[in-house]
Amino acid sequence: MAVGQSFDDKVIRVIARLDIKGPNLVKGVLLEGLRVLGKPEDFARFYYENGADELFYQDVVASLYERNSLQEIVSATARKSFIPLTVGGGIRSINDIREALRAGADKVCINTAAIKHPDFIHEAASKFGSSTIVVAIEAIRQPDGLYHAFIDNGREMTGVEVVGWAKRVAALGAGEIVITSVDREGTGLGYDLGLTKMVAKAVDIPVIAHGGPGKKEHVGEVISLGEADAVAVASLIHYDFIANRQSNMQSRTEGNISYLQSGRTQFGRITPCSIKDIKNHLHDSHISCRP
Repeated sequence: MAVGQSFDDKVIRVIARLDIKGPNLVKGVLLEGLRVLGKPEDFARFYYENGADELFYQDVVASLYERNSLQEIVSATARKSFIPLTVGGGIRSINDIREALRAGADKVCINTAAIKHPDFIHEAASKFGSSTIVVAIEAIRQPDGLYHAFIDNGREMTGVEVVGWAKRVAALGAGEIVITSVDREGTGLGYDLGLTKMVAKAVDIPVIAHGGPGKKEHVGEVISLGEADAVAVASLIHYDFIANRQSNMQSRTEGNISYLQSGRTQFGRITPCSIKDIKNHLHDSHISCRP
């Protein structure tokens, strides 16, 4: 939560996160074991029409293969969805940012390039404005209790301590931070409240919590106890869409459709819910959010 801002005057954003591999929407656990869910355009359109405040596309293998291939998906989404769109994965240069914005993105999210070349944050913010630049921090708790930042979708350790890095990211001009608990991601165990709160209290820019919610109550907790300014949700809403709204899927040429239709989808600790369900819960908990 930004310094000087009270809990009562925050308006929480609920952001639909869509992890992309090639042309497909995928989801894993601990950022691994990715399973194809379907066409991202189908999910994105539904989330936009049903109350998402923002969409966040993340190419989960872009940094690994040193490329970003989201331009076509972003362009298709931007033509039909009139809410902010953030694009991450493989953003390594000023030209990469320019191309993402040209394709229809409103913001870009960087991680690997930021860790390797911190001055890139300042350069990008100076060129495009802080509000355009989001920095992702993928955090894994170490045996000594400290959190270290990872890159390449949680694959590579950097040895960089998370809270100190968050402070530097803010000082370099980033407009927002997405803090991902890799330990919790996809598990349904809930957000890492301690991690989120440490980062939120350390910086004066908005902090987006990501990784771990298994029910709508977890969203309220990370706002009231973790002091997040926004939440990114994936499994919760993806599995709700799959279980209840497959008729909305217009594109059936890609994705593991046979898996989705088999009745074998198991959500484990996750109790699927819609964005509307999440927002209704926030309103009931006296947490301000957009309709």
